[in-house]
Amino acid sequence: MDELQPLIDKIKAYNPDSNIPAIEKAVKFAKDHHEGQVRSSGEPYYTHPLAVASLLADMKLDDATLLTAILHDTVEDTSATLQDVEKQFSKEVATLVDGVTKLTRIESKTAEGKQAENFRKLVLAMSEDIRVLLVKLGDRLHNMRTLHHVEKVEKRRRIARETLEIYAPLAERIGIHKIKAELEDLAFGHLYPEAVESISKRLSYLRAEGTDLVNKIITTLKQQIDEAGVKADVSGREKSRYSIWKKMQRKNVAFEQLSDIMAFRVMVESIEQCYHVLGIIHSHYPTVPGRFKDYISTPKANGYQSIHTTIIGPESQRIEVQIRTREMHEKADLGVAAHWAYKQDAQNKTDMKKFRWLRELLEILEQESHAEDFLENTKLELFSEQVYCFTPKGDLIEMAAGATCVDFAYAIHSDVGNRCVGAKINGRIAPLNTKLNNGDQVDIQTSKNQAPSPTWERFVVTGKAKSHIRRYIRQQQRDQYLELGRAMIAKTFKNEGYDFTDKMLTGLAGQFRVDALEDIITGVGQGNIVARDVFKAVFPSHKSEPVEKSKDIPSIDHFNKVKINKDAPMPIKGLIPGMAVHFARCCHPLPGDRIVGIVTTGRGVTIHTIDCETLENFADTPERWLDVSWGEGKEGPDGHVGRINLTISNESGALGTLSNVVSTNGGNITNLKITNRALDFWDMYIDIYVQDTRHLNNIVAALRATPEVAEVERSRGR
Repeated sequence: MDELQPLIDKIKAYNPDSNIPAIEKAVKFAKDHHEGQVRSSGEPYYTHPLAVASLLADMKLDDATLLTAILHDTVEDTSATLQDVEKQFSKEVATLVDGVTKLTRIESKTAEGKQAENFRKLVLAMSEDIRVLLVKLGDRLHNMRTLHHVEKVEKRRRIARETLEIYAPLAERIGIHKIKAELEDLAFGHLYPEAVESISKRLSYLRAEGTDLVNKIITTLKQQIDEAGVKADVSGREKSRYSIWKKMQRKNVAFEQLSDIMAFRVMVESIEQCYHVLGIIHSHYPTVPGRFKDYISTPKANGYQSIHTTIIGPESQRIEVQIRTREMHEKADLGVAAHWAYKQDAQNKTDMKKFRWLRELLEILEQESHAEDFLENTKLELFSEQVYCFTPKGDLIEMAAGATCVDFAYAIHSDVGNRCVGAKINGRIAPLNTKLNNGDQVDIQTSKNQAPSPTWERFVVTGKAKSHIRRYIRQQQRDQYLELGRAMIAKTFKNEGYDFTDKMLTGLAGQFRVDALEDIITGVGQGNIVARDVFKAVFPSHKSEPVEKSKDIPSIDHFNKVKINKDAPMPIKGLIPGMAVHFARCCHPLPGDRIVGIVTTGRGVTIHTIDCETLENFADTPERWLDVSWGEGKEGPDGHVGRINLTISNESGALGTLSNVVSTNGGNITNLKITNRALDFWDMYIDIYVQDTRHLNNIVAALRATPEVAEVERSRGR
């Protein structure tokens, strides 16, 4: 196999002790099993795993990883089994192949949910062995290099977007900058071809015009560093087209306004020399404020180390200079793969499980029951700039840019996040939604009685914080639906002369297409399952007494005669506002009104006044009606919203008088809409925060006594 020789030569160059016969055996195994399969380019399929293995050999990876690369598609796409792989190679290789096999179909799934579910598998697999991700990145890189052979434009764009949103950030997180940059540029070309062409033309022009300038800058920097007695290599490189485009989008500027298209790199032997060179450069040239980053003393989460500084350099050009050791440069290209090189021991491999970002992805995975939410929150974790803050003990916490005190609390520990009640930033008390800046020292105060607030989700930015808050809300909401559903079922059973117990539902989960007994009860509370259907499932032979048709569909008069047992309201307690119970906007019920609850599909219970016209819509579903009454207390610090309709004279100061009357009587106008404008009078409605029905009636009475108000009444409309 002549095509195998370049791979063997590459492996022998860095690992003379490699098991070449096993490599040859794997290639033959793949070639035999992929016989007859071709790629979109028309090439035999086995050339793909061979190319992936070659990419991983460039990173000097161990034999097990190379064998996995060669075999990674055999179990998924051919008649080969994992048992065959384990028998002919090893259990280690079979485990790695299994990990990659579960992921190989991610790009062929069109449904967001399927893509998300596959990504869950990726996180689980790479948490067991990071080499799974290394093989997958090699696989994706070769597929991206040959993506132009795929005929369907939409498929190319979908794969490119997935690459940009998931695989490139993952490559960055494990520190493989070389693969990350190529994945981004290849995906960018398929997603935004016009932007690529425009930037490429301008770079070509600058290249032709500025070659001498780049060489002059390199020569000047090299001379100044040499004169200080430091041996260093100085080079200049063009920033990638994608990074240029990102900066244009982020700063909302044109290409011509970007002043740092070129980046210059200084490589030295030791960390001490890095800071020596920094001093040399800063002593010769003014720095650009806010553009200095020391990733040597504070490495990135992926282990990246370097000093970045932007200066007004030689020829008065604004340039970025990166200073690092040669070892740091190698790690910047290889990242975590450097730990998996053939010569590394098992201890380094075990250490790969200690990646903080990977642990946080696993924690998000544990919190999220929905694959789509997990994918969304993972993108938040991966696809973002970073901010670095400190705990009072000096521990460094890395988070997404825009992170708040609540994000910081969850980054420390999930329990700290769940119980946080306050924060101090650099010694000063600050609101929990305060955005943090690089270098802030944050001290979180906690309380055993605190619980996550639903409002936190509006301002947190990290996936970990969002997943914990959402899980708490879902659990609280589920508990409420469970309690509500149990009460609804018990009510239906009691009407038929039976006492309900949960045990009655044993064995009925399959009939209602749910996983567990509790899901039936929760479904009733949510309105997705009808309580009477549950009763029929438990007592299929029971016959209810016939009801006259005239009583089946109650009228508004009947509604007004319904007696509500105020001593036994529905047991709905400790609800999160706006989650399981809603107040109808058609009638704006207030404490003091006689009310009824209607189970609304997927929303819990909606509370209406007993005379609301909307109730006619639910006349033929009496099982959705709940006898409820007002408990003690109020909905929130501002009370409840009541609506009134009124007609006022069209004269100067009328609205001011109206507002003054409401506020004088303790009300607060939250909304006002003029529904009809005439020459003499205006019709309108206003929403007012009040405590109860009596409070609203007092305001109505005061408005009726106001000369500018011609007519006023409480709204009872739909």
